[in-house]
Amino acid sequence: MLKIIIQIMLFIFSCSGFAQSNSVQQKDTVGQSEDQKLPSKEFVVQDSSALGENYLESYDEAYYLSDRWNKGIGFPPEKFNLQTPQAALEHFVVNARNENFEAAAYAMNFNLLPENLTISEAAIIAEKLNFIINQRVPIPWGELSDRPDGQIDISTSTNKAVAGKPRRSIDFGKVDMDNRDVVFRLQRIKFKERSPIWLISGQTVENTEQLYDIYGPRKLEKLIPKWISFQIFDVPVWKLIGTFILILLAFLIAKLTSYLIIKIFSGTDRYWIKNIANRLASPTGGAVGMLAFYILLNNLISFSGPLAQGFYSILLILLIVVFTWLIMRLIDYVMDFFAVHKIGDINDEENEESKRMLTYVSVGRRIFIFIVFIAGGSIILSQFPGLQKLGISLMASAGIATVIIGIAAQGTLGNIIAGVQIALTKPVRIGDSVIIKDHFGYVEDLTFTYMILKTWDLRRVVIPLKTVISESFENLSMTNSQTIGVVEVYADHRIDVEKVRTKFEELVKNSDKWDGDEEKAPVVQVTEMDSKSIKIRCLCSAKDFLTTWDLHCELREKIVSYIAELEDGFYLTKERVELEDKKKPE
Repeated sequence: MLKIIIQIMLFIFSCSGFAQSNSVQQKDTVGQSEDQKLPSKEFVVQDSSALGENYLESYDEAYYLSDRWNKGIGFPPEKFNLQTPQAALEHFVVNARNENFEAAAYAMNFNLLPENLTISEAAIIAEKLNFIINQRVPIPWGELSDRPDGQIDISTSTNKAVAGKPRRSIDFGKVDMDNRDVVFRLQRIKFKERSPIWLISGQTVENTEQLYDIYGPRKLEKLIPKWISFQIFDVPVWKLIGTFILILLAFLIAKLTSYLIIKIFSGTDRYWIKNIANRLASPTGGAVGMLAFYILLNNLISFSGPLAQGFYSILLILLIVVFTWLIMRLIDYVMDFFAVHKIGDINDEENEESKRMLTYVSVGRRIFIFIVFIAGGSIILSQFPGLQKLGISLMASAGIATVIIGIAAQGTLGNIIAGVQIALTKPVRIGDSVIIKDHFGYVEDLTFTYMILKTWDLRRVVIPLKTVISESFENLSMTNSQTIGVVEVYADHRIDVEKVRTKFEELVKNSDKWDGDEEKAPVVQVTEMDSKSIKIRCLCSAKDFLTTWDLHCELREKIVSYIAELEDGFYLTKERVELEDKKKPE
């Protein structure tokens, strides 16, 4: 999706005159220098389908066979070493760096181009191809064979030769063109009775013009005077200044976009539009600014060599990060809007549907954000072939990777898995009243790895989800929020318990905190007795735990006051002491 957006913007810019033409009139970066001369005249290759003869090579196991050769170029002179893939590419790079493009052209296969092609025109194509390679293709010299058969020498402990099939085609890079990968290849070709040689493939040469239109020097580069083209760290100073100016311009575009979004939608009467504008203003501005910087830089300034590869990779990563941030903010807002406007009050213990829906929304939001995060990371990693190879290596050594992950991240993975269990089995939901690890409170949020408990005294207790799954806890709202409160008082053995029972029932029924449940009518029982007193347990019910707690405190205060006033406190607990007269009679 990101590539499609960028390509649409590039097409618009190219139609407006920002895209660069095939004609070349100025110097740019080639090889190790930023001032290499660009092709001096325009040359457009005709369609190879118009050649009018069979130009495709046949092949055997060791090389491609060709019965024709481009007459305008001719077969490479014997003095050029093109016997191995590494030697052929070195010949091209070294001669191009020394601006001997006619010699460099002999390392290219022009059999797919018209036969009236001259060596000077071939030199222009070689110069363009060198610019593209230097601009976008990091040559993997360590992977290029220096043997005629194209194989890589392998050392063994026995010093014995390693047998293998000869190679007739080797890839040394690829770039993107029109949503497809264009591969740069070296091919081993045998022409009639001549010895086989390695050349840059005809397909690579044929694609040079189209690739140069995309990755060639930008329009701005042709307008820069020579006096500002001196280099700092092998980079023309005007490119450094221009890049800094583009960064400032992109920053201003980002700020202006954010300001306009807030300004335009702040006057609306609809709260949700104003809210989404405030939330998305910053990421949208950042995305527009980054996209503007990418398009302007890609159409006005070009960097070359390793600097270009690293710079454009970092720029692409930042662009993906900003767009990922925007999508995550959008998902977050949609979920919050749904939670606020479509879900009832979860503080109402009896609102089971609201608590269930809010739990689903909370878990769903994190799942969507996690998916977007993984997708953004995957897109970033896909831009680096080296990381793809690393991934393959890790897959090959899955046992080691599993052990490392298991040791280093067992706590995190255990909490994530516990979160999935909670989402599926629902032992606790957002808004439930729970008692866990001697903490009472309401479940305020469920994240990927922990639960936030809001206590009665407004503290927040963070509990790992693994603890919630592995240890027992009390969920006071799982099926019914109604709870029973217990009031225990001590009194003298001689107290009339029936009077206490009557008074307790009166107090409960007169309290507005009682839930009125006649099935759980107030109960008074004598549960214990010792030499000093009896323990009277009084039971009452309320709609939820906090209300029950308040009711139980209120009733304990009143029932103790009643017993203290009953016959002036005669039935309060007493300590009995027996006194003996131990005085001996006279």
